[in-house]
Amino acid sequence: MTVTTTTAKGNRVRALVYGDVDLNIIDGSAIWAQAMVQALREADVEVTLVLKAPVRTDRLVAPLERLPGVTVRRRPEDATGPLTVEAAARLLTELDAAEPYDLIVVRGRRLAVRVTATPLAGRLWTYLTDVPQNAAEMVAPANKGVRGELAAVARASRFLLCQTEELRCFLEGMLHKAAGKCVLFPPVVVLPEGLEPTPGRTPGRPLKLVYTGKFAPRWNTYEMTALPRRLAARGVEAELHMVGDKIHNDRTDPGFSRRMRVALESTPGLVWHGGHPRAEAMRVTSTCDIGLSWRHPDLDASLELSTKVLEMGGLGVPVVLNRTPMHENLLGPDYPLFAGTEDEVVDVVAAAAEPATYTVARDRCLKAAREFTLQAAADRLRGYLRTAFPSAPEGAGRTKVVVAGHDLKFFTRLLDHLRSLPNVEVRVDRWPALGKHDPEVGRELAAWADVVVCEWCGPNAIWYSEWLKRHGRPDQRLIVRLHRFELYGAWPGRLDIDAVDQVVCVSPHYADLTRKMTGWPAGKVTVIPNWVDDAQFGRAKLPGAEHHLGLIGLAPWRKRLDLAVDVLERLRRDDPRFTLFIKSKLPWDLPWIWNRSEERERFEALFRRIRRSPLLAPGVVFDPAGPDVASWLRRVGFVLSTSDDESFHLAPAEGMASGAVPALLPWEGSDRIYDRRWIHDDPAAMADAIAAVVAEGRWEEERARAREEVRRSYALDLVCDRWAELVLTRSSDDAAGRTPTTCPAPTPSA
Repeated sequence: MTVTTTTAKGNRVRALVYGDVDLNIIDGSAIWAQAMVQALREADVEVTLVLKAPVRTDRLVAPLERLPGVTVRRRPEDATGPLTVEAAARLLTELDAAEPYDLIVVRGRRLAVRVTATPLAGRLWTYLTDVPQNAAEMVAPANKGVRGELAAVARASRFLLCQTEELRCFLEGMLHKAAGKCVLFPPVVVLPEGLEPTPGRTPGRPLKLVYTGKFAPRWNTYEMTALPRRLAARGVEAELHMVGDKIHNDRTDPGFSRRMRVALESTPGLVWHGGHPRAEAMRVTSTCDIGLSWRHPDLDASLELSTKVLEMGGLGVPVVLNRTPMHENLLGPDYPLFAGTEDEVVDVVAAAAEPATYTVARDRCLKAAREFTLQAAADRLRGYLRTAFPSAPEGAGRTKVVVAGHDLKFFTRLLDHLRSLPNVEVRVDRWPALGKHDPEVGRELAAWADVVVCEWCGPNAIWYSEWLKRHGRPDQRLIVRLHRFELYGAWPGRLDIDAVDQVVCVSPHYADLTRKMTGWPAGKVTVIPNWVDDAQFGRAKLPGAEHHLGLIGLAPWRKRLDLAVDVLERLRRDDPRFTLFIKSKLPWDLPWIWNRSEERERFEALFRRIRRSPLLAPGVVFDPAGPDVASWLRRVGFVLSTSDDESFHLAPAEGMASGAVPALLPWEGSDRIYDRRWIHDDPAAMADAIAAVVAEGRWEEERARAREEVRRSYALDLVCDRWAELVLTRSSDDAAGRTPTTCPAPTPSA
């Protein structure tokens, strides 16, 4: 069944697509444009594709023009050349002004930077590939200003579409604004109609090698032309088939273009097919035995995945390619056709002439390609569309919402969700500090709002409760979210609870404690748990993760890093592979902690213990604090919670969403948030349980169970729906008589 995603106005979603690419040239970027349009259309989106260059060959364009719901805006035939970045930005803005689009997909860093300052900002789905590929390049003098430009692009984008997990993690680590916005859109493999995977190599004929794409020095295309001769010397009869017509003029090697053309035209055993439509290039590939995607080592650090590799795999043609972590993750570290030098290429191709080796390589490539189908791409896009264009709860009407607070870091995704809902207008009263506020702004927003949400039960909640009590309309509502921090302060005692419709706590234990400490009516205190973006955290683990413990946040002392170190020490006595990774600011970076002598002395003693212990010193790694937690958790197999007390403690839930196993000590209320199977009596019991999970081979089973638990109880979409229902629907009963919203209790262990 097809589910159509609609906008706030109830219309089918409309997308404007522009890539800073030339669709006359068949390369990875042009194929991306074609695949993006096809995947959006498959996801039931109406698409307008704007072409950069006049059409000289419609090999890629014609199939798109035949798709229903797709409009291709060609360049005029008399156009002098391709659109410049400035001209493209103007054209996209003009098209959107004439008939606004719901989302704008752009590819190309310079174009993306240019449109951040246009009305398109906020609706951009930006596909980034032409960015520095490592930290050294990002901060190099030649790239001065690039990091700031990319941060602006991240701010202006609804999503940053990343081709690979490696690129997503890199961007999140370098650009904090990108965290939470980076989503995967890998290459798409669409086999031409009627073309199926080949059954395998035909015995009794020469081994047929194939390369399709551009001819360039770092793509080793000239070196490939020597393969038939070198294989013949090894007793392997081979042909090389090359498809493409784009030969680079390389400034560092002025003679390359001439040498390449001569080799293509005159090398014995080489068949040059010239340029062809993508479908025909794939048909040529399907007649061959082994594909070539062997490149210069300079490209090993690339964060991009070759579409050609996946297309060949989808056709059942195994591929020779460089050994990199990305390729090992795709095909397995023991894939038999990895090669880094010309000699190695000859060796692995000769070995692949043997049926057993060939079959292993072919099966690996076929299996990998199945993850990159058009249907898989459309399913990904449907998920992103549901996030960008959510449905309002039943019975919700037009609502004006004010969100007020000094620190909205725990409310960001809920705020995004409210802003995305149909018939909802959201304004933010951002206080400069906990007790600093512009009363004139507050009065204007309070008078305008139907609903006010105060994030933190602090001075902001007191101010709005007093104003609404004196001046508010009968239909206005006030919702206050209370954290552990405020409960032990003076603010709840000053809050005019009569003016408050609902106080939201993040856990049942703290809801009970709030009722007990404040005496507020029980019906006014409700529970909506913290959210976990399980889609963002659900990433493949890195090798060795089952021996890696993770702790997020080590200060103040009540987080009890010392107990986590006790766990590590016990584990490393038997297995030195266990390592504790700590993602946190250090205590001396937090003056409010370091200036307290008791805290400082405890931390100093603990760090001395770690530094002086031969067992601990090599096993503790400190990583900087930052929003790139999802990337960091890829290396972590167990997430610890060793605190004396917590109101919810998000870290175990984030770890569970990442596919790590949670391990908690029994702080009060923990068993009302997390299943008791994850809670251990003391550090020794925690260490023994972790060791047993690994030794008995149960890690995969346990982490799957943990991920399912967090998805069922704390997934972002579920929590957003609860908040939308609370904010946008009004019970016929008085607020005080409402049935509190609660988070589901953790499922008991079997």
